[in-house]
Amino acid sequence: MHTRFSPYLLYIIALISVMTAASCSKTETYAEQKEKERKAINSFLSRDAAVVNASGDTLIHVGHINVISEEQFLSQDSMTNFEKNEYVLFGSTGVYMQIVRKGTGPKLESGQSKRIITRYTEFNILTDSVLTSNDVLYYSTTPDIMDVTNSYGTFTASFNIENGGGAMYRTYGSTEVPGGWLIPLTYIRIGRQTSAEGIAKVRLIVPHTQGQNLARNSVYPCFYEITYQETR
Repeated sequence: MHTRFSPYLLYIIALISVMTAASCSKTETYAEQKEKERKAINSFLSRDAAVVNASGDTLIHVGHINVISEEQFLSQDSMTNFEKNEYVLFGSTGVYMQIVRKGTGPKLESGQSKRIITRYTEFNILTDSVLTSNDVLYYSTTPDIMDVTNSYGTFTASFNIENGGGAMYRTYGSTEVPGGWLIPLTYIRIGRQTSAEGIAKVRLIVPHTQGQNLARNSVYPCFYEITYQETR
């Protein structure tokens, strides 16, 4: 989807959201901020949620989410049922994941490194606002690219900025990849697909502890829709 809205508008919205969160943080304890985040995530799970941009256009209909356990997820061949709108909760990180498409091609095996193109939309659950997205015309030639390595099942990654970087780097000024973005790599396949249907696609609910640097500092959770594809 290539919705025509300005990346600068997204940046302004992101900045206002962060400033609002930072302002609140001056009068709230960290425990209170975490409780607010928990309530926001629970509300997002239970309501008929949608990702709506500043123009009022619905980008992603999230819907009512059906949370499943890791045990059920593994019993389903490490897959979530999209028709039932299932998301698996990873207890150790607090990240919720839905695999929309598992992708084609090989998994990233231990000892391997790959350069992966990601296209995404980032939505602040606490403020109900789109923060950043590279799935717009402005970033059509400069997607966010991750250099990823699998070391015995532990994934490390950084954003590649050889060509100036994508929306994440330009917005947050860091090459650090959010921890939540790496969780799907255990389960999806990363290939050099020629059609969208073969490209791995996930949806994530990421608490601040697994998010980008401003989310961690200001304690807010984000929803992401992300595709992963090996560079050609």
